[in-house]
Amino acid sequence: MTLYIGREASKLWKRICSETSTEINLLLDNWKYLLAGLVFQYIHGLAARGVHYLHRPGPTLQDLGFFLLPELGQDKGYISETLFSCVFLSFALWTFHPFIFKSKKIYTVLVWCRVLAFLVASQFLRIITFYSTQLPGPNYHCREGSKLARLPKPESVLEVLLINFPRGVIYGCGDLIFSSHMIFTLVFVLTYQKYGTRRCIKQLAWLVAVIQSLLIVASHKHYTVDVVVAWYTVNLVVFFIDKKLPELPDRTSGNLPMLLPLSTKDKDSKTKEENQKLLNGNSVDPADWRLRIQVNGKVLEDANGIHVDTAMNGA
Repeated sequence: MTLYIGREASKLWKRICSETSTEINLLLDNWKYLLAGLVFQYIHGLAARGVHYLHRPGPTLQDLGFFLLPELGQDKGYISETLFSCVFLSFALWTFHPFIFKSKKIYTVLVWCRVLAFLVASQFLRIITFYSTQLPGPNYHCREGSKLARLPKPESVLEVLLINFPRGVIYGCGDLIFSSHMIFTLVFVLTYQKYGTRRCIKQLAWLVAVIQSLLIVASHKHYTVDVVVAWYTVNLVVFFIDKKLPELPDRTSGNLPMLLPLSTKDKDSKTKEENQKLLNGNSVDPADWRLRIQVNGKVLEDANGIHVDTAMNGA
């Protein structure tokens, strides 16, 4: 039993080391995209903090979701946040599963590049939307009489740039249309829908997305319109951007090394090898089987035989 555990642990460690090496190579080629996506997350948070300074509390707007769904109340508002945290954590763990499991279909770095592209496009549209029109926040801390409903003018630029994280993010007001929670949830679900392998988990993910939508409205964190707009906007954004992005290499084909992007060193080595083959009269295309011979410094070729230059015999 001890020998079996030791052997399996050794295999797992080798798998982790191999996958880490592969992902590091991918990270070196794609770090700019990841960094840009992460920087935009800060810009999105900064924009949400900025619109809070413009927020003016008022009467809660008439909403169909508020009328149909029972209100969770201020003491149960954590339910939707807990579910969202589970969605985020489970998706993040899934993207790192190639480090442990034998069956793998994705590369972690490439998947997160794709996810960040979807998030950035959706959040860019969201910023434009909630700055266009500021609605009175329906959440409890955004209503008239709450100390958090209005923010005093910032005393310095640093106060704005720090965005009072995480309190400023949790107790924000004014960034309503459309729901940021639904952006993340739908992007994660749509990504797993395409690259996941378990059908039951895909169905469960869509069910969780629907439940998340209902909980957000029931806890009065957003109006129903914020959730509805998120559903069709994010789906359209993912649909169009996914067509523009290069498809991820399929790891199930078995030709893994050829599917990985080449490093600069590998590219230079491959180019030199191809040039050397051309100088020697050999084709870089293995499908080219034509016979070649060098005559008077010229490389002659024919699919059926060799042409002899008559000039060499003085004819």
